[in-house]
Amino acid sequence: MLGWKDPGLSFDIALHLGTLIAVLIYFAGTWVKIIQAAFGARVRISEEGVPQGELSPQELRQQRLLLWFLVVATIPGAIVGKLFETQAEESFRQPTLIAATMIIVAVIMWWSEKVGSFHKPLTGITLADSITVGAAQAAAIIPGVSRSGSTIAAGLFRGMDRDAAARFSFLMATPIIAGAVLLSAWHMRHSGIPAEMMRPLVVGVSASAVVGFAAIAAFIRYLRTQTLRIFIVYRIIFGIIILALVYRGYL
Repeated sequence: MLGWKDPGLSFDIALHLGTLIAVLIYFAGTWVKIIQAAFGARVRISEEGVPQGELSPQELRQQRLLLWFLVVATIPGAIVGKLFETQAEESFRQPTLIAATMIIVAVIMWWSEKVGSFHKPLTGITLADSITVGAAQAAAIIPGVSRSGSTIAAGLFRGMDRDAAARFSFLMATPIIAGAVLLSAWHMRHSGIPAEMMRPLVVGVSASAVVGFAAIAAFIRYLRTQTLRIFIVYRIIFGIIILALVYRGYL
């Protein structure tokens, strides 16, 4: 839209890094709880990172398990991402495929809202839940699927409440985004960052972090009281628009 030339891999890394910063800051309290529990600390930490007494043995076990469930959920996406990296950047990026996945995932999201029981909190997640949501994350390598949409829908199918499904989805995003940043940085290790790109990189990281944090906060707050309906309608309409543009020869 702005008439830029392709800014290259370094700018993509900057945007990923900004998103990673946003996720880490927003879920800092949750990560502190999970990591402390993994090392046996019994201090209860609020979502804001404030100590609040001691964890019970059951709470300590749940926090420990959550760390390992996040690890398990990350594995399918990492494997599929590595195996199909080239296809994701080239052959998968077809307008008709993107339109189809926009609409199909919208139907899946609608179905998950219909059949979900919404009874399971974040600390009630099981190994089967993490595998299912991890598989949904792996499917998001296909453009148009939406990582958040597919993983949250998978969480709802597994009985999670909307807040838990969204939080687990974003917590899973942390290692995936970090891995994408490291992998991209490895690919450009010899070329380095051009001097003229330093200012755009700083601006890109800052904008991505600020907007990412605001979007996560608004999204989590929205799902506490609302359904996925607005996103379902948006995806269907947008998919139809893409198909119309392909039919008319604009794409």
